[in-house]
Amino acid sequence: MSARNRRSTAAAVTAGAAALLALCGAAANAMAAPSSGGGAKAGAAMVAAAASTHTLTVPRGLTISDGTRHVVVNGRSIDFGTVVRDLAWNPAGSKAAFVDGHGNLVVSDPDGSHRVTVAANPGGQTWSHPTWQVSAADHQNQIPAKNNLIFSAKINGRTVLESVKATGNHGRPARISLNTEPGESGLPQSDNTWPNAGGYGTAVYENTHNGEVYIRDDYLRQQGHALAKGSEPALSADDEEVVFVRSVHGHDHLFVEDFGGAAPVVKDVTPHATTDYTEPAWSPNGRTIAFRAPNGVYTITKTAHGFGAPVKASSHTGLPAYRG
Repeated sequence: MSARNRRSTAAAVTAGAAALLALCGAAANAMAAPSSGGGAKAGAAMVAAAASTHTLTVPRGLTISDGTRHVVVNGRSIDFGTVVRDLAWNPAGSKAAFVDGHGNLVVSDPDGSHRVTVAANPGGQTWSHPTWQVSAADHQNQIPAKNNLIFSAKINGRTVLESVKATGNHGRPARISLNTEPGESGLPQSDNTWPNAGGYGTAVYENTHNGEVYIRDDYLRQQGHALAKGSEPALSADDEEVVFVRSVHGHDHLFVEDFGGAAPVVKDVTPHATTDYTEPAWSPNGRTIAFRAPNGVYTITKTAHGFGAPVKASSHTGLPAYRG
């Protein structure tokens, strides 16, 4: 059932390092150039240019984090002052959430300042892939506004989904309940990871044990079900499409499932992939998907007939995310 139909039914029922890498790449190219004459001068010029700009070309709004202190934001390498892992932006683009070098869940301003430890890792756990769950209050159905972070926590060998208020300070995360829709079998309670939330309280995640992508509706009934075989899902802002990774002939392709029609449609949107495409992220307007490849970050954009061919957005390799 589509997200749109589920919502209408519910209503009826209730009525720096990045720049340094670029610099090193330029320096390496310069070093590979001839060491005398014009080649040496050209190489020195390349290094000087890289050192003076400290910029990387990426589309506006697209950010790239690579597990270091530096995040590429609007084409510039920003030093967040701490290790940044699995960075995600709130819908307004005004706050970043990530896991720091101590394994804590942190929220900061877009330049890494005003960091707040939303939840401190108690030790012995591995936290990953936070995602924002933000929705306005629904007074008709007596549902309060949400501003939470959902993330994956590996505890004693079991990977589960947890949630904590994004506005908290050293808050205590709570386990997320995973309930089925009427008439369906029980959902796996562990081996769940890579959560990604859209609007209206909906989220998707993967189960590493059975290789399924699941959707969870937290709007009213906290129900969920399996969608398709795949991994690393990302939900569009309107909850009508999910992109995920699936292996095809030895390479990771991107698939999109569309909930908007009478029946869900799953389509390979990178059918000609000759390398691995992973870690997809939707643009806020739902027209573009950014993703990671071994040699950088690429995008595909919707056309009148589906999606166009992949376009290289940056030679910097890392986790793509859209800010606002």
